[in-house]
Amino acid sequence: MTLIDNAAAMLATREPVTLRGLAARSGTTTMAVYTHFDGMPGLWRAVRQEGFARLAARLDAVAVTDDAVADLAALSGGYQAAALAAPDLYRAMFDAAADLDDPRVADHSFDLIVTATARAVGAGRLDAATDPRSLATQLWAAGHGLAMLAVTGVLPAASIAGPAADIAVALCVSAGDEPTRCRRSVDAGWAR
Repeated sequence: MTLIDNAAAMLATREPVTLRGLAARSGTTTMAVYTHFDGMPGLWRAVRQEGFARLAARLDAVAVTDDAVADLAALSGGYQAAALAAPDLYRAMFDAAADLDDPRVADHSFDLIVTATARAVGAGRLDAATDPRSLATQLWAAGHGLAMLAVTGVLPAASIAGPAADIAVALCVSAGDEPTRCRRSVDAGWAR
């Protein structure tokens, strides 16, 4: 992972990413990039792929409970934690200059949020007319915006949990959840 993490760090700091510079920073030879990634284009695909794989692993670790709204909050917290754990990699994930070798890894994380939203609708916590994909998109977009503000240094990382929870409550209440119950669920999910 040294080549991937170092490439992401160089990209994030706007350092020119050359084959020689990356090899020197990683303590390896330029041949390693060709051996493992078939050159720089393959490395860039691997950087994005690794970022989405780490995010998916983090979200897969979120336990499914009887409280789908708490699960949505826990997924949101997992998303934020993944971004903050590897901020350079997180930023590189959303650089569409390189394709993903397996786009399903990016879709998987989003599908977990859609599934939790559908469970909340099925449990009667959200209105039956709520489109799970639409609400999941809103939650993802809000979480992504907050994560980018933190990883780029615009907001302190410690300050995003409160607004993220407030946004989750606002979106779920607007979709029909009872405000007090929703707040309890979201707070419980974020505490996981």
